[in-house]
Amino acid sequence: MDIPRLKRPSKKRYVQGGIAVGAVLLMTIVLANLKPAAPSVDAGTLWMDTVERGEMLREVRGPGTLVPEQIRWISALTPARIERVMAQPGDTVKAETLLLDMSNPDVDINALQAQQQLTAAQAGLVQLRTSLETQRLSQEATAAQARTTYNEAVRNAMMAESLAAKGFSSTFELSRARDQVAEAATRLRIEDQRLLLITQSTAPQITVQEENVGRLRAINEHRQNEVRGLRVRAGVDGVLQELTLQSGQWVVPGQVLAKVVQPQRLKAVLRIPETLAPDVRPGQTATIDTRNGIVQGRVIRMDPNSTSGTVNVDVALEGTLPVGARPDLSVDGTIQIEQLPKVTYTGRPAYGQPNTTVGLFKLDKDGRQAVRVPVQLGRASVNAIEIVQGLAPGDQVILSDTSAWNDYDRIRLD
Repeated sequence: MDIPRLKRPSKKRYVQGGIAVGAVLLMTIVLANLKPAAPSVDAGTLWMDTVERGEMLREVRGPGTLVPEQIRWISALTPARIERVMAQPGDTVKAETLLLDMSNPDVDINALQAQQQLTAAQAGLVQLRTSLETQRLSQEATAAQARTTYNEAVRNAMMAESLAAKGFSSTFELSRARDQVAEAATRLRIEDQRLLLITQSTAPQITVQEENVGRLRAINEHRQNEVRGLRVRAGVDGVLQELTLQSGQWVVPGQVLAKVVQPQRLKAVLRIPETLAPDVRPGQTATIDTRNGIVQGRVIRMDPNSTSGTVNVDVALEGTLPVGARPDLSVDGTIQIEQLPKVTYTGRPAYGQPNTTVGLFKLDKDGRQAVRVPVQLGRASVNAIEIVQGLAPGDQVILSDTSAWNDYDRIRLD
């Protein structure tokens, strides 16, 4: 009986299968590590610049408005009713130009009462001076009379002593003469003290009354100012910019009635990004574009606070203003920060902040491809930025926004 033989598996087949599996795994790994193909970009749509070395002018730019250097806000001193409006916004006014005519009977009455009180106090001061001077003169006469009486008593006492020494007068008469001298001396001393007291108290009494008159005079002046305030005047030469009140309206103390500006004296208030504001200093030169002309200026003040990511910078304008320059006109300003000698710089890219490291696409020699390279940025200006590391003079870089190719390290230029 024949017994079938069992065939052993061929080693060659196992080897071939292993090689096939290894090849599949190798191809999978290679394909997984392959970078995506470089995308094609139209070179005409890109903003490119060449890296240079030399002097770079640092500037910061910001929008702003023209603001009057001197603004006069006119407010109401008292409650009043508008009777007549004498001027309109846009009118050229003088300091004495009448803007509003208002009325308030209570203000007129208070002014009359203050004038009456002042007049009464002034009359009281005159009366007090007269009375005190009369008292002083009367007391001076009384003191003079007491001095005469004392001198007479002294003479009588001397006569009595002389007669008593010769035996022609009694002791009683001598004693009485001496007592009269003592009494006269006491009266003279008292009258002199009264005269001194009246003389010393005259000035303080007059001073108190004069101070009272001064207070009433100040009150009267204030009341008269309230009366004059009912006729509102511009106060300065300029242009009436705001006046929105109408006849019949009632105003309260402190309410703004009008705004007068001097259009010949304007300054620019620029809104500088707060990231660039630390480099701005008073005294730096600036250029203001009013759309109708260019005006040179100088930084005079910086706001200590930031608002909505910007810092207000005041620029004093120098020279003649262009035609059409007026308050609240929108302008663009450029402030010169410093001149950097011998630095490597290029145009400012669409992204990337100063003193940071960003990736920029650098063109190859034939300009057909661009490779992303890390670039360390330094100090920035409006249209330029310093290159600290990563690029050399003569390199061409793409400054446009390349965020659409963040996944690629190389692009082709068509």
